[in-house]
Amino acid sequence: MAGPLSSGTGRDTSRPPLVVVLGASGYIGSAVVRELSRRRIRLRAVARGPFAVPAGGRAVTEVMRADLTEEGAVADAVSGADAVIHLVARMAGQGSWRSAASDPETERVNVDLVREVIARCAAAPGAGPGPTVVLAGTNQTTDSGPQRSAYARQKAAAERHLLDAAARGTVRGIALRLPTTVGSDAGVTPAMADRALSGEALTLWHDGTMRREFLDVSDAARAFTTALDHAADLNGRACAVGGHVVALGDLFRAIADSAARHTGRPPVPVLSVDPPDYAETGDFRDLDIDSSDFRNVTGWEPGVPLRRAVDDVVSAVARRRALAH
Repeated sequence: MAGPLSSGTGRDTSRPPLVVVLGASGYIGSAVVRELSRRRIRLRAVARGPFAVPAGGRAVTEVMRADLTEEGAVADAVSGADAVIHLVARMAGQGSWRSAASDPETERVNVDLVREVIARCAAAPGAGPGPTVVLAGTNQTTDSGPQRSAYARQKAAAERHLLDAAARGTVRGIALRLPTTVGSDAGVTPAMADRALSGEALTLWHDGTMRREFLDVSDAARAFTTALDHAADLNGRACAVGGHVVALGDLFRAIADSAARHTGRPPVPVLSVDPPDYAETGDFRDLDIDSSDFRNVTGWEPGVPLRRAVDDVVSAVARRRALAH
């Protein structure tokens, strides 16, 4: 096991390693920063919006406010880095990641920005291994069919740039393909929790038997720090992280049950409805994910049971609703 947070990697060990988190204010990014802040490192949290340094951490942390699409911003952000965790992605609009099919700016952020990060991190020829770059990918890229989403195609292209650079030896490159991450700030789980707490039915675009993997955001953050610790062994790989496999209907019913415990009312119904126009072929297929590679190399596995993750999200949404009223 050797990574940029370990000794014996050829880096200058006279001072703690510098780890840069790009996209630190996102709900995964903020969890990664919290995880890293427990370590004796130098930590640079790069975000477009306001970001508070976690209290009580051991890391020496600086916050950099930057729009990475602006000229020179990437070079400043990754300057001097021993490791970079790239969590920046453009996901906007009603369909979240689905906006990649219609928003021309997504490729600039999801692909070109990754290429620029790699270029700015690249070690000079003969200078030894460059910084470790860990890219947040999606397990959607495991779907090799012609109808996979535009977002998955962009993430696959970004992976190729990184793994090609790793093959050239200019960086250590690792792509982590994440499942759907369960957190209180974004995604399907808090949206459904809010509806259930409001007494609204939860709706599915199919019969609810489609299986997906879900992972608590704290487990996702731990996967990134684990990848840094095993950077030498994972170099040049795209690894599915994996999570808890569940039918979507069962997940939605778990959300309804958790909300009912907060409201004291019966669980809201879970109903099948016609899919919207922006639904894609992949929405109606199981994702068959093999995460054994990452787990066998690192020993990582999910630590938060899915039901507890759901309860945590519902509780957080309930608290926000109470404060708003």
